Amino acid sequence: MTSPASRNSLTARQWAVLFVLCGAIFLEGIDVAMLNVALPSIRADLGLSTGELQWVMSAYVLGYGGFMLLGGRAADLFGRRTVFIASLTVFLLFSGLGGLADEGWTLILARFVTGVAAAFMTPAGLSLITTGFAEGPERNRALIVYSATGAAGFSTGLVIGGLLTSLGWRWVFFAPVVLSALILCAALASIPRTPRPDAAGRVDVAGAITGTGAIVLLVLAVERAAHSGLGLTSAVLGAGLLLLLAFVLVERRSATPLVRLGILRSASLVRANLAALLFSAGFFGFQFLVVLYLQELRDWSTLRTSLAMIVIGVDAILAPTLTPRLVARFGNGRVIVVGLLLAAASYALFLPVTEDWSYAAMFPSLIVLGLSFTLTYGPLTIVATEGIAEEEQGLAGGLFYTSFQFGAALGLSAATAVNVAATDTGSTAGLLDGYRAGLLVPLAAALLAVAVSLPGLRSARSVVVAGKEAAPGETPGAAGMPSAAGAPDAAKGAGEAATRSAP
Repeated sequence: MTSPASRNSLTARQWAVLFVLCGAIFLEGIDVAMLNVALPSIRADLGLSTGELQWVMSAYVLGYGGFMLLGGRAADLFGRRTVFIASLTVFLLFSGLGGLADEGWTLILARFVTGVAAAFMTPAGLSLITTGFAEGPERNRALIVYSATGAAGFSTGLVIGGLLTSLGWRWVFFAPVVLSALILCAALASIPRTPRPDAAGRVDVAGAITGTGAIVLLVLAVERAAHSGLGLTSAVLGAGLLLLLAFVLVERRSATPLVRLGILRSASLVRANLAALLFSAGFFGFQFLVVLYLQELRDWSTLRTSLAMIVIGVDAILAPTLTPRLVARFGNGRVIVVGLLLAAASYALFLPVTEDWSYAAMFPSLIVLGLSFTLTYGPLTIVATEGIAEEEQGLAGGLFYTSFQFGAALGLSAATAVNVAATDTGSTAGLLDGYRAGLLVPLAAALLAVAVSLPGLRSARSVVVAGKEAAPGETPGAAGMPSAAGAPDAAKGAGEAATRSAP
């Protein structure tokens, strides 16, 4: 399915595969967004306690974030098509179970397994792109379209969820079943079969247990930090760190590690993942606080809130059209840094929020955040997988999405904790103080992401080969991050050599 690197247009087969994979990432996006909107109706119908309702969301986060790394490696070991189709089937079945649930525990179980399925489906889908499209402009275009579709799923899911919930909350689960079935049929027809990987069957069981256990506990500690006592949070966090240490020791001795630790020597990969974690933390923390402000203080309806925030989804239009041109002109690094600066500006613009702010006053912050996502997410996805060997593309995708998901949990927890600590619920002024304090969390996360990215830009500028600049679309990675893992072969010529950055 891979075409020559010099070809910029995609074949009909490639467009068909990209359409299927975009459908899957759109499905994952709307699934999460629609459930957020439907939670109050679910609580009223099933009579769930606050704790049970929280676990409806937490169960998905644990399954998704905890098993992502294992899901990415499974795609490398057992075949990307096989893992993608199997996990999509499980996603379909357990979405249906969620819609049929009559008790809280059934819904929580369904959400956990759905999250695990998404953890296998998402990195498998990403690695199908990174191995099926030639590195350079062709792959960049596919990845930017792919990431824009995922963002569109999240933003439109807020509105779709509001409309479906008005018909009945169970439709929030049944709609993904229908979409999953259509995508599954298209995947079976369009994604070509590939030979079974040579590494198939050699599973690092100890690494899988310790690694997945560590991530589950760390995500749980972060996600529950704002809802549990300090003692319990510290105990869970400590257990997660101990398992993480055990995981590192296991991987150093394993002949077939779940995560080859050498992959972390790639400065580009590490910086891209750190930037993704911090960007995600700010993005989701900010959205959470804005929803609280609009619904708690302003008493806006769910649908009105969703429609107000849909402007953030402007990236669904701009990312596939504008971002590829900017990347070709300025490189991933510069584009990402500008995107991160726009994120910081967006959060700062919302800090003066008042009790009776008009939508016109909110609009600049929301549209700037949409522009930030346009410039940041796609290029980060490119750099997180750029230069990585084909047999580790699933792993690279798993690392990236784990970072993004962990960042979301961290940002939501931190923003919630600061908001709760600074809020005086007895007055409107007290509520506003809480929102403003909470907004400092996404602002700090965005500025830290810029700080992580800037050193890479400086190192990239210091690399000049034969006095020539890198070719359009083959610039250094995110924030100028060097692609140390799997640099292009010298045989590919001086033109490609000019794109490499210093280690």
